[in-house]
Amino acid sequence: MNHENDASADISVDIDSFVDSLSLEEKASLGSGAAFWVTERTAGLPAVVMEDGPHGVRHQPGDVDHMGIAPSAPATCFPPATALAQTWDPELIERVGEALGTEARSFGTDVLLGPGVNIKRDPRCGRNFEYFSEDPLLSGRMGAAWVRGLQRRGAGASVKHFAANNQEFERMRSSSDIDERPLREIYLRSFERVVREAQPWTVMASYNRLNGVPTTENHWLLTKVLRDEWGFDGLVVSDWGAVADRVRAVLGGLDLQMPGGDAGSDQEVVDAVRSGELDESVVTERARRTVQLARRAENARRAHPDAALDVDRHHGLAREVAGRAIVLLKNDGDVLPLAADGRSVAVIGPFAVEPRIQGGGSSRVVPTKVDVAVDEMRAIAGSTTIAVADGYRHDGGDAEHLRAEAARHAAEADVAVVFLGLTAAEEAEGTDRPDIDLPTHQLELLKAVTAAQPRTVAVIVHGGVVRLHEVADRVPAVLDGSILGQAGGGAIADVLFGRVNPSGRLAETVPLRIEDAPSFPTYPGDQFHVRYGEGIFVGYRGYDRMKRDVAFPFGHGLSYTTFEYRDLHISAAGDDIQITVTVANAGTRDGREVVQIYVAKDDGVQRPPVELKAFRSVRLAPGESSETVLVISRDELAYWDISLHRWVVEGGRYTFHAGASSRDLRLSKETEVEADTVRRPFTENSTIGELLAHPVAARVLAAAVQQGAGQARSTASKELGIDAKKSGLRIPVGRVRSLSGGASLPKAELTRLLEAVNAESGN
Repeated sequence: MNHENDASADISVDIDSFVDSLSLEEKASLGSGAAFWVTERTAGLPAVVMEDGPHGVRHQPGDVDHMGIAPSAPATCFPPATALAQTWDPELIERVGEALGTEARSFGTDVLLGPGVNIKRDPRCGRNFEYFSEDPLLSGRMGAAWVRGLQRRGAGASVKHFAANNQEFERMRSSSDIDERPLREIYLRSFERVVREAQPWTVMASYNRLNGVPTTENHWLLTKVLRDEWGFDGLVVSDWGAVADRVRAVLGGLDLQMPGGDAGSDQEVVDAVRSGELDESVVTERARRTVQLARRAENARRAHPDAALDVDRHHGLAREVAGRAIVLLKNDGDVLPLAADGRSVAVIGPFAVEPRIQGGGSSRVVPTKVDVAVDEMRAIAGSTTIAVADGYRHDGGDAEHLRAEAARHAAEADVAVVFLGLTAAEEAEGTDRPDIDLPTHQLELLKAVTAAQPRTVAVIVHGGVVRLHEVADRVPAVLDGSILGQAGGGAIADVLFGRVNPSGRLAETVPLRIEDAPSFPTYPGDQFHVRYGEGIFVGYRGYDRMKRDVAFPFGHGLSYTTFEYRDLHISAAGDDIQITVTVANAGTRDGREVVQIYVAKDDGVQRPPVELKAFRSVRLAPGESSETVLVISRDELAYWDISLHRWVVEGGRYTFHAGASSRDLRLSKETEVEADTVRRPFTENSTIGELLAHPVAARVLAAAVQQGAGQARSTASKELGIDAKKSGLRIPVGRVRSLSGGASLPKAELTRLLEAVNAESGN
């Protein structure tokens, strides 16, 4: 396919004028693509080229497809989102976005389909490697940085998959059924942050239904929330093949159906207008957004005419990012870093010689080059010798013989490094994993190696969470290698030999077993409905709420040096809360610490024990200390009020924790936060206690309510056998009459009194 744009119309003129000049048929045609990756060239409008994927450009110059089967041109395969999130460094991710934007422009790609900012609800989701985190703040900040960098270099983003696409199982038919508060606080929050902070060119509607309505047809989601509330001014495109009913999608707020080639759906839109089912103004507005996208793309082409892929420079950036993404989970006895001093290392496992660099599916990138871990280790090992053994093979083989050979190499070496993990075939788009276990033959290998060589390092290669406590119990040192892109092998070598001091932090909790996951009881759903029964208690929020032990907590990560925290201060300045904490490098190596701020509130609405509200990295030399300043907007403390249908900040005392993970909270301090002014009209369902607690209501209703309350307490005590004093105050005022046998507060009087209370209170 030739992605070069034909001679095009002049869209520098007013967009509305251009759209008004189009016929109904032409406007309808702009709502669907011309081919697999390109939009229509209706009336000479330049086509927009849209291509995968989030961690590299998947440009197919010939045959095209959605799953990465047809050949693609080589491009830099950066670490996928699961690894990028482990850097906890938005500035670094912005640099990745810039490099991706440059490469996209070099291929003539106008919109790169990413980033994926869905929440990792369940560890088994097959596409978790393409998402950032279980936490909406971390996901949102990383996603916004990626978009800013990409669009700065002239390529548009397509934030996906909007929304609540949290599993691959039955993704085209299942409904994600989510209550209002968790939907807003967890599953929409990262999208909201990206839209508000980074203004992406496009947002991609997902395959699934949300609370029973397909997202591609969901007017509440695509129009009321995305556009009216968040102010999104870009184009909404469908995921490829997600549209089941084009007319309903147009009504819901979808601008562009992809892929292209279905002229019949254009005719359906035309017929709907002519029958009166669809107003032509809606079709006009959808066409206007496609024209606006074409203008943005054309302007970007002109602004970045010389964009070129710099293979070596981008490979170097990929290695830097991969090194920053590696998490040192355990390092007992300072087994790491390895020394380049003439000792010997046994390197075991096929991942050491056959790198896994990404997940499977539509995001698959053909890399420009690939670092092999064992080769990179040899390149920097100096006089240290490296011996290699298979240990196991992905496709079988004589497992007992391979284990015995690996154990012999380990016994003869000073230290063993065993690579364990999952293949791309085991973690791919379109299918979820059945469990989070490492393959049994790999654990058997580890058992044999550690029996022969106690000084063993485990390097874990994976896109989604895997069970690690059995590994951590056997070895003194564990590196979480995630999947690190094309330069991952070099990054692993850098960390193993101490060229890079590890500073990655987990972006997802590692449970002891899958049954401990908050989502476990309701995954993967039943009869095409997935009930998100854990509510707001997703990820670490749920593990903490249920007080469950975990293998490694959210935010965890060690270093080859140590850090100390002191002098936590909290101060309020306008709508911001400023946190200062001094961090000192108490070790002997340069290092980078990620300071994490968690917030707790014990009273009021139900909340998780702690929630991440800010983070910042600080790099320190040995003996150096730094006063680190973090700012939390007061709005970040808000919860979603399901009666008012808006964000509300509760007043009262909040505890701010500074720490190195969600379960390593070093310092804490409380501070008062002023409440939002909230007016809640009193109704018959308001309790006696709520009325008595309000000064105006208490004054207006004093005599009637107090009499009714007394009788209610008596009835409750006699009939229900419960604490009358407490229960009486919790009784809705509308029930007072029935509980008193009709002796007090007739309905007409109650109505007049409530009207008087609300009028005087300003409700």
